[in-house]
Amino acid sequence: MEFRWFHRMGSPKWFYDTSSYFLPWLSGLAALLVITGVIWGLAFAPPDYQQGNSFRIMYVHVPAAMLAQSCYVMLAICGIIRLVWKIKIADVALAAAAPVGAWMTAVALATGAIWGKPTWGSWWVWDARLTSMLILLFLYFGLIALGSAITNRNSAAQACAVLAIVGVINIPIIKYSVEWWNTLHQGSSFSLTEKPAMPAEMWLPLLFTMLGFYCFFGAVLLLRMRLELLKRESRTSWVRNVVMKSSMGLDVKGAVQ
Repeated sequence: MEFRWFHRMGSPKWFYDTSSYFLPWLSGLAALLVITGVIWGLAFAPPDYQQGNSFRIMYVHVPAAMLAQSCYVMLAICGIIRLVWKIKIADVALAAAAPVGAWMTAVALATGAIWGKPTWGSWWVWDARLTSMLILLFLYFGLIALGSAITNRNSAAQACAVLAIVGVINIPIIKYSVEWWNTLHQGSSFSLTEKPAMPAEMWLPLLFTMLGFYCFFGAVLLLRMRLELLKRESRTSWVRNVVMKSSMGLDVKGAVQ
């Protein structure tokens, strides 16, 4: 009885119907927060006293790097839910989120290289933080490839769940690499538990872009999951009803025009 809500969330139809209410809000918030944060950070934030204007790429690099790590933690949680409770929506979430996480990791690595060139004098160094982020990208690629290579859906879901859980050990390595080893990479630019070292006019736009990136991730994840559910549940009655309603809506719209 206590966990009925938990299993209800695992219902494909319930998830599809409920997610439609969150999509417009997440999309609107993502656009508003990212645009505000990026414009504020690039045009109005003061230059850094050491790095000058090159630090401004932080407003893309830091949110992308944090989202890439958070996304993988989410994949590991989905893997645990899949193995323990056998809830199929966890498989869908894992498969839908992995490519988004890979893109965020790639963006973090690319922007980090652009930031590193004027700061370190090199596009790439085998720094502990950079190397562990590169490993994270390979883990994402491994999940995507594993899910595509195994034809049996159940076997593919189990294999991806195991890989996601095992690979999550890389996340604390990424986070604490600058403390455990002597690295070129600076410490965290933003922390939820400590007062920012930067002035408010520098960290506030960073907070906006971070929240915007997470809203963007939520919107994209819901869209991908909804599409994946329609494909996987294509033979069920509720999907046929959804398709029928969509077709009727298009027909009515065409008739009005």
